Amino acid sequence: MKQIAILSGKGGTGKTTVAVTLSTIVRNKIMADCDVEAPNLNIILQGEIVEKYDFYGKETALIDKDKCVECGLCEELCRFNAISNFEVNPYYCEGCGLCMYKCPVEAIKMVEEKTGHVIYAKTKEGEKIVFAELFPGADGSGKLVTEVRKKAKEVAEEEEYLIIDGTPGIGCPVLASATGVDLVLIVTEPTLSGFADMKRVMSAIETFKVPVTVCINKWDLNKEVSEEIESYCAQNGIPVVGKINFDETVVKALKNLKSLKEYPESIAYRQILDMWENIKRILEERVVSQ
Repeated sequence: MKQIAILSGKGGTGKTTVAVTLSTIVRNKIMADCDVEAPNLNIILQGEIVEKYDFYGKETALIDKDKCVECGLCEELCRFNAISNFEVNPYYCEGCGLCMYKCPVEAIKMVEEKTGHVIYAKTKEGEKIVFAELFPGADGSGKLVTEVRKKAKEVAEEEEYLIIDGTPGIGCPVLASATGVDLVLIVTEPTLSGFADMKRVMSAIETFKVPVTVCINKWDLNKEVSEEIESYCAQNGIPVVGKINFDETVVKALKNLKSLKEYPESIAYRQILDMWENIKRILEERVVSQ
């Protein structure tokens, strides 16, 4: 199964719009929404939940009041200021376990903390979607992304592709989304900030040795910066597999919670169709070279 991660250096570039459109174009695929802090892929695809289970992403210290002698050693030792008045603040606790190991009366233990949910859904057409919800303020987003990808592989059957809608930025969940994939598609926009953030993503994942491609969304709104992006990619051997025009149909589709496939006259839809053919060709060439 070929894995394709769709990333962006910043929010609002159109990454999820591209992912949703590809989900309607690509056959024999499973979708994974790895933007665990703000998953929205299933909102548009409108899948029905098949399975939902709890995710325990970290360990937190817990003080047994019956055993505690209130010596204050745990509060003194905690470098994260997570213990106050012999209570542990789970949002501050990093799960290092020092307080547990040093407690003279063994009144502290480490317990798993539920930090989110992993959800498996299916659309009316039988398309599979795996996504997650990280609780507000919770840690472990990278671990939760890994769990989403693991679940997607678990429920996959004859699917040929796993399409991953990653999170914006360059943090831990981005790295977890891109690790071990067959191709990365970076969706950028023709602004100086979009250009800079695209380069930051490339820098963050360069050690993965994964083929990187670029899509310039709304390229015609600033052709000068678009040309700079294309020039940079050409100099670094990075294929620009797609250039998508600004298309008001995209806004219309999002407002109506529909995919671009339902607007076949859309120029953006046709350009994403062409982009998919370019991506397939690169994947096929990689198989031949291996």
